[in-house]
Amino acid sequence: MSKPRALILKAMPEEARRLIGEHCEMIEYRSGYLPGREELLALLSDVEGILQTDVRIDSELLKHAPKLMAVSNQSVGYNNFDTSVMKERGIIGTHTPYVLDDTVADLIFALILSAARRVPELDLLVKQGKWGKDGAKAEHYFGMDVHHSTIGIIGMGRIGEAVAKRAALGFDMKVLYSNRTRKPHAEEAYGARYCDLEPLLQESDYVVLMAPLTPETKGMIRKEQFELMKRTAIFINASRGPLVDEHDLADVLAHGRILAAGLDVYCEEPVDPRHPLLQLPNAVTLPHIGSATARTRYDMAMTAANNLVGALLGDRAIHVVPELK
Repeated sequence: MSKPRALILKAMPEEARRLIGEHCEMIEYRSGYLPGREELLALLSDVEGILQTDVRIDSELLKHAPKLMAVSNQSVGYNNFDTSVMKERGIIGTHTPYVLDDTVADLIFALILSAARRVPELDLLVKQGKWGKDGAKAEHYFGMDVHHSTIGIIGMGRIGEAVAKRAALGFDMKVLYSNRTRKPHAEEAYGARYCDLEPLLQESDYVVLMAPLTPETKGMIRKEQFELMKRTAIFINASRGPLVDEHDLADVLAHGRILAAGLDVYCEEPVDPRHPLLQLPNAVTLPHIGSATARTRYDMAMTAANNLVGALLGDRAIHVVPELK
């Protein structure tokens, strides 16, 4: 019996390559860049599985992949899946939940602390030799306390709960959350209060956006939402860039309508270096590194490899995205 053919569009650790190679005929695209759309479509005629992160799986792609059975995303997000089309074709779509929850929650708190205490801005000041110059007084370096403040979490999934845990137990923060469904565990364990979006925005010192990207949530945070926030509020986005109107965010930051922001995601990635957000000292900007530790990326790769093999062979537990179960 021949092995299923699998197209691998990510560099994988050797252990993951061995796992896939044991069960599949691997076609590896390892140039360091994704193929262009036309080149990609030309590779798909006899492919039964794909392991990747960002390629859009839509009706156009599927027309060129008549044998495709499964797509394994090496990420927790799957907004690149057209789940309705995949479901119609009976294609399994998987992702890598759980293994990155704590790592991303750590990064969110790094953004909170960096924005609150102005870490990048003041680090640069020291390195440029400006510490104590130009008549600067001690209060010129003041930031905001994180402890005993209020955090509002928009989207209380697994990562949101990990953030709530750190906030309540580590920083004695009051936790508010807005979600499609209530989370009794978070309410009991961390004292979290379930509320609508508007009061969350009005009451929170730190607003953390962790909602999934869907047609309904795209652009959910814009001028109207920023105007509800405190002038001392700090906004954090480590979920997906298109959830936010970036130009509205740049405008409220530039005019002091909110205090600061911490961002790990953008509407277009890599973000244009001329983007207004990158010109602002009160915006902490990271290059989408939420899960970027060696241990977590290894675990994600192994999970994605196991998902691919399991989906093609049907011989092991896999993480199918909710809409395709």
